Amino acid sequence: MIFEREIRDGDGGQPERVWIPVGLVLLVGPPASGKSSFCRALIDQGKIDPEAVVSSDTIAEHYLNTPVDRESADPQIFQERDRRVTARLSTGRTVIAESTNVLHHARARLLAIANRFQMPVTALRFTQPEEVLLEQNQERRKALPAADVSRYAALMAMHASPGQLYAEGVSSVQDVPGRTQHLTASQAARLFEFRTAG
Repeated sequence: MIFEREIRDGDGGQPERVWIPVGLVLLVGPPASGKSSFCRALIDQGKIDPEAVVSSDTIAEHYLNTPVDRESADPQIFQERDRRVTARLSTGRTVIAESTNVLHHARARLLAIANRFQMPVTALRFTQPEEVLLEQNQERRKALPAADVSRYAALMAMHASPGQLYAEGVSSVQDVPGRTQHLTASQAARLFEFRTAG
């Protein structure tokens, strides 16, 4: 069974665009996989409004006292994230949940919110190889320990396959191309179009 439609070259030699329905867009990928850069590119290109992106890292950095102890603050961070996701979906607007989402339990609480409003869920997977993740991590302003990046990459491989995502109730799964496919975040963002309500 084919679980995902690849972004492929069409007759004109241009990559095929992917249309995202109004609903929950679940980003799934390890740290340093390009999720934040992809979201910034979508905003810069006018495909989504900045308020559509709900980032757990942004909430931690800007809306809680700093420095943040993530171990103790995480419940508060994700409670606020869920509140923002709910607010968007309750008014029929698309929301992009930007966190790693590599584990089932992390996705389950977001899927439950989408189900409450009968909104479809699109999963965008960031599947760059571990060596690329480690390279991109070193380029970040605040690099994480390499062991953390590798651990999340392993969790992604074990717990976030297209089949697993569909089994959890995700409506559509797409892989976002990146450095391995010789595309920048801006180029990858151009392949995705977001439908609007109405």
